Amino acid sequence: MLKSRIIPCLDVKDGRVVKGVKFQNLRDAGCPVELSQHYQQQGADEIVVLDVSATREARLAMLDTIENIRRRISIPLTVGGGVGSVEDAGRLLGSGADKVSVNSAAVKDPELIARLSTRFGAQCTVLAIDAKRIQDSAPDQRWMVVTRSGTQEEPLDAATWSKKVQQLGAGEILLTSFDRDGTRSGYDLDLLRAVTSTTSLPVIASGGADSVEHMVEAFNSGAHAVLAASIFHDADTTVEKVKRKLADAGINVRMGADS
Repeated sequence: MLKSRIIPCLDVKDGRVVKGVKFQNLRDAGCPVELSQHYQQQGADEIVVLDVSATREARLAMLDTIENIRRRISIPLTVGGGVGSVEDAGRLLGSGADKVSVNSAAVKDPELIARLSTRFGAQCTVLAIDAKRIQDSAPDQRWMVVTRSGTQEEPLDAATWSKKVQQLGAGEILLTSFDRDGTRSGYDLDLLRAVTSTTSLPVIASGGADSVEHMVEAFNSGAHAVLAASIFHDADTTVEKVKRKLADAGINVRMGADS
């Protein structure tokens, strides 16, 4: 049985880790290189680094930062931000990323997913979906895809888009609830269930984590991994403590020598 993964997320702007609420009001949270090493020592299964201003500034995620992180850690590293071509992805992978996350450019040009998957393999191709709730009432709940750090609404249903990206060759989905990001109100479980019901791809739940209980809910709702930022950056807990509590709750996680 596959282990459930715990993944700290580093949103990076101008070379520093930042954290906000719904992608706004960003505050400094530390050095990405130091935090990456710190989280690996705590037992993180992977690290995700997202350059949150790269797309709006029409540039690629900072390669020197990725290179410096790779020198410090050995666990898988996923990098996103400003990826608009196969060449961009190749630069990130060449700088030490194991997987590349693409969002805005894939919405604009869906065939980019197929090109990335063909060139580097599905295992290196992560499709990031930022989803904003637009219909609350069951059973007609719906979520709209947003791009460019949440500033642009797209005429795309998140669940429908999830199914499409699997067909195009993505190997994993990083699913972030725009409404829950930074709020610590828990993952959007309805969104998570809507997406996991349409795709067999591994789905990483993101946006809203404040407790182990929130993570248990996400795993029980179909997540293969959970992403968290604030609870780790603010030192409210550690990856190791989270994993121990998850194991106690019956979640199959890597511990100690298994990591």
